[in-house]
Amino acid sequence: MNAQGFAAFAAASGPAATAQRQRAQYTSDAVLSATPVQLVTMLYDRLMLDLSRAEAAQVAGSWLVAGEQLVHAQAIVAELSSSLKIDVWDGGEGLLALYGYASTALINANVHRDVALTREVVGLLEPLRQAWHEAGASLQTSTVAPTGALGVA
Repeated sequence: MNAQGFAAFAAASGPAATAQRQRAQYTSDAVLSATPVQLVTMLYDRLMLDLSRAEAAQVAGSWLVAGEQLVHAQAIVAELSSSLKIDVWDGGEGLLALYGYASTALINANVHRDVALTREVVGLLEPLRQAWHEAGASLQTSTVAPTGALGVA
């Protein structure tokens, strides 16, 4: 085994790799056992993390990192859009329009390297993240709501 082969083996089987596999397993288990509301809050939490990382990278001029984070954020917004049941409640169409705007803003933030657009999307979506966390907490303290009660499948 040459030095590169050994380094690859050590990286794949060392303590860091074990910890990474354990984190991945924990995340997988959490997602598989989550309720629809918990899944939405997980998506919003990761979305805000991506946007925070993108903003920091944009400010630092790390455009590759910023781009990766913004593209991942766009994927999350697309998932939130696709899981939205607009016919379940009156605000569904408005929320879908907000997601559409956020998606376009993220694309433009990436293409034009515009940190102000990234910050704008954070300002628009952070209150929704907080609202989903509050809704999830209130559902835990009340009786179990039927699937789709908050407009998600």
